[in-house]
Amino acid sequence: MGWLKRLFGLEKPQNAQVNPTPQQVQQQTSATPAATQQIAPERMGLNGEYDQSGLAKRVALAFDQDQQLTDIETLWVAQTGSTVVLKGKVPSQDILNQMVSVARSVNGATSVDTSQVTIG
Repeated sequence: MGWLKRLFGLEKPQNAQVNPTPQQVQQQTSATPAATQQIAPERMGLNGEYDQSGLAKRVALAFDQDQQLTDIETLWVAQTGSTVVLKGKVPSQDILNQMVSVARSVNGATSVDTSQVTIG
């Protein structure tokens, strides 16, 4: 099925990227009527748009794109701010190490929490 589909119910959007170029967000305020603000890396979606779960979705996309990682139906990806949170069960420590490496490579990920993952 794939990580992105299973976790978020999404088919891979056209032009989706693990590390997209952020879109500019227009901010309307009385002091600066046309100010632009950049999206925080952990809130950037698959196409550079604002997305509250953007980091988790981009990590799921990175897992889908890694030929060594198949969808593990007993593992979930979430985020707390800029921390990627992995939850559930994986078959081996080697697979978990590969997943942590891939997750860390995603722009906006400052750490990966595996405290809720069991091996076996």
